[in-house]
Amino acid sequence: MADITKIDTFIQSSPYPSWLATTQGQCVYANPALERLTGFNSDQIAQSDWRSFLLEEDRAVASDSWQKSLHTGTPYRAQVRMRGSDDIPKCVELIAFGHTAGDGPELWLFTGLDAKNIAAQKRPDLEAQLQATLNVIPAYTWYALPSGALTFVNKRHADYLGLPKDHALRFGVDVGAEWDSHLPLLHPDDHAEMRSAWSHSLRTGCAGEVTFRARNAEGGYRWFLSRVEPLRASDGTLLYWIGVTLDIDDAKRAENALRKSEKELRDVIDTIPAMVWSTLPDGSNTYVNKRFVEYTGSSEDQVAGLGWQTLIHPDDLERHAAEWTEALATGKPHENEVRSRRSDGQYRWQLDRGLPLQDEDGNIVKWYGVTTDIEDRKRADQALQQSQLYLSEGQRLAHMGSWAFDATGFTYWSSELFRIYGLEPSGNPPPIEQYLALVHPEDRGFMKQGIAKMLDDHLAFDFTKRIVRPDGEVRHVRCVGVPVTQGGIFQGFLGTVMDVTEQEQLTAELRRSESHLAEAQKLTHTGSWAWRLPDQNSVHLSEEWYRIYGFDPAEGAPTLEEYSERVHPEDRLKWKGAVERATVEKADYDHEFRILLPNGMVKWIHAVGHPVLSDAGDLEQLVGSSTDITELKSAEQEREKLRQLEADLAHINRVSTLGEMAASLAHEIKQPIAAAITSANSCVEWLAHDPPILDRARAAAARIDKYGNRAAEIIDRIRAFYKKSPSQREPVDVNGVIDEMLSLLGSEAARSSVVLHTELPAELPKIMADRVQLQQVFMNLMLNAIEAMKDSGGDLTVKSELQDGQLQFSVSDTGVGVPAEKRDQIFSAFFTTKPQGSGMGLAISRSIVESHGGRLWATANNGRGATFHFTLPSEAAEPTDHVA
Repeated sequence: MADITKIDTFIQSSPYPSWLATTQGQCVYANPALERLTGFNSDQIAQSDWRSFLLEEDRAVASDSWQKSLHTGTPYRAQVRMRGSDDIPKCVELIAFGHTAGDGPELWLFTGLDAKNIAAQKRPDLEAQLQATLNVIPAYTWYALPSGALTFVNKRHADYLGLPKDHALRFGVDVGAEWDSHLPLLHPDDHAEMRSAWSHSLRTGCAGEVTFRARNAEGGYRWFLSRVEPLRASDGTLLYWIGVTLDIDDAKRAENALRKSEKELRDVIDTIPAMVWSTLPDGSNTYVNKRFVEYTGSSEDQVAGLGWQTLIHPDDLERHAAEWTEALATGKPHENEVRSRRSDGQYRWQLDRGLPLQDEDGNIVKWYGVTTDIEDRKRADQALQQSQLYLSEGQRLAHMGSWAFDATGFTYWSSELFRIYGLEPSGNPPPIEQYLALVHPEDRGFMKQGIAKMLDDHLAFDFTKRIVRPDGEVRHVRCVGVPVTQGGIFQGFLGTVMDVTEQEQLTAELRRSESHLAEAQKLTHTGSWAWRLPDQNSVHLSEEWYRIYGFDPAEGAPTLEEYSERVHPEDRLKWKGAVERATVEKADYDHEFRILLPNGMVKWIHAVGHPVLSDAGDLEQLVGSSTDITELKSAEQEREKLRQLEADLAHINRVSTLGEMAASLAHEIKQPIAAAITSANSCVEWLAHDPPILDRARAAAARIDKYGNRAAEIIDRIRAFYKKSPSQREPVDVNGVIDEMLSLLGSEAARSSVVLHTELPAELPKIMADRVQLQQVFMNLMLNAIEAMKDSGGDLTVKSELQDGQLQFSVSDTGVGVPAEKRDQIFSAFFTTKPQGSGMGLAISRSIVESHGGRLWATANNGRGATFHFTLPSEAAEPTDHVA
């Protein structure tokens, strides 16, 4: 059944009988309204064909009409009579449309509307005309019922909303929706405003207009302006609400962007530490910024037009107005120094600058200007002339903190220099004693000597020292100074100070990183390298690389040819092939090979590389690393030896187990052989009759074949279990392995009065496993169980099941059990609770299970005995190194 939860809310809230049915007519879901009408409960409805709800006379016509809808895929609509629980028919207009949820089957949603109300409200001709008209209008159009329920949207509108092709809104089908059922199509933040506007129109019957964001088919939102008008009959009766929705998203975004841009521009202009203004081409003022208003004490209206002239000093007005008029006439930039009145009534010197803004044709559309208070600069001009030489020279050197120094000490410090030293800027630089106090104690003596030397030698200098700010922070600064002469006479020094703390820290961090990298390479036996392929010369070879390959860094970098000579002769051809392939294909390089050092030592190397391409795509370099994996290779060889030893130990365990079972196995083999001999004697007797009784002789011969094959099978199983061979994974039927072990151990169990039971499901999947190793696990566990019950007899039960994607097996007995304190120890090698046990059976079994990706454990039974469980993955698992 398709997922019907998405339309459950609609069905349950509908006041009309509503239900879902399959394309065969079978009901699958219904609402309480249908239950009330029919008198059936939900279970009875779910077993019914929807046509059984109709009067018998209407069923054929309704069914034929629905078959057409099924064939064409169009919504279904028909007026029918439905059977009521009180036997009174109810006339309804039955509407339905198809619905598919995900990949599920198609279901049809039926709703039975009150035919009387429909007849009173519907105007089919008008409705069809409305839909046809709205569909050809190149806009998003819609109409709603007088109740406000959205009933139809035109194709353009439906496609934008991403409505399914069979959605009721595409066909104007009244599904009994609420007046605000369209709200889920809008942005959640716009629901309240839309509900308020729509309810106002419904309440007053008046046209309305509202802006909102509507979700499109991709889940995004766009802004729309929706206008709605009431459509009334000639007698004033409200027939429909007709709406047109216009996409205003681009305009909305442009409006917001413009508003934001204008605000940001005003905010920026208001934060400029100067007085900003603008005028029309004729010079009439149209705008002044906030600072202009605050500085002059005049409002924007007071300085509009030519009102700004009232701020100009009377002695400067004529000259300034003439220069401004000339700029307006010529279009040349305007610049003039003029006195204007401040808010406190004081006239101060200003630098007034203006530039014209021209359109594409070169016509001036506006003038923009900045007025700057230069009163202090005017007064300081004379003082600045003396320091201008020092300032300009210091700025030329570094654009940083600048200073001037002579035999008397510092004569100038820039504001930036004060800040570098952590001091508040002031007009006077610190004396030598205060300056030296800011120098780091470890550098102070050096600085004293440096000052004396520069005054004696008159030579330029460049050094880095440490300072200690008043707050205790240590900073590194670079000092650069040059001697200044005037007329050949030494005047002093000019210089700059640059805070290089971050650079020093980065340099120190770089040195530490290089040291850490070298140490890491040494610890991991990894050397980095980069070769420039066009000329086959090295770009970079780390210290560890030299050590690995046995080259001496003092002798210079080896050539690529010298490097290739280090590759072992037996691996050289393959190594060159890998390098050439990476070069030709411009691909990554990953290769293992041996190198042969001059002293005869052989090392295993794992090299990886990555191509470096130019902007044109040409291969320029190959960069990478080489790791000495000699020890890893040796460890792998030792691990292989260990794996072989474990396999040998497992084989010994199997042989030992078979030795212990010699008597039982002999009995198991002897039985079919004895039976075969008896059958052979019988065959001879039947043949000796005159005439020979061939039917009975043939039957005896068949039994000889059967018992001989049985003995052969037992011997083959013993040989396979006894055989020493490498571990081999193959698809294995584990239930078959259990049956084989039960056959081998049947006699052994009988000798100990043990009854064997199995609970093996028939549909257990095969798994990738080593058959012999699984036989060994089951044999170890079953023999342990039999051993636990040899004195008292009992039941041995073997179970298998598929649980949570894994195969789970258990071997349970009713013997003496395992003490709780020894339940974990029994899996340790050489630990045993049996007088003659080797202590290896369970250890090897756990090793085998874990190598197959499973787990082996033991639990105590509620009554007597113990149960050993183990799991195996139902999918193929990669074998681990630890295989018994």
